[in-house]
Amino acid sequence: MNVQVRYFASIREALGSGEQVELPDGSTAAALRERLIARSPEHAAALGTNRALRCAVDQTLNDGSAVLRDGAEVAFFPPVTGG
Repeated sequence: MNVQVRYFASIREALGSGEQVELPDGSTAAALRERLIARSPEHAAALGTNRALRCAVDQTLNDGSAVLRDGAEVAFFPPVTGG
């Protein structure tokens, strides 16, 4: 399945606005984050598990346990963003 990943605030500055990612069926948002971390040193620095990040799937906040569907939009952003 394919999901659209969007980045905001400091993550967007490090990685750009987003990317398409192919995942196995049944993958969770947490599994997506781990796959992205393994993608490059830049991804690891921006999305590392040592960083407090928020995640939303199809514009609904979640704790990473959400099972993704084909075509889902997953957003990563810091807990506090400016306007």
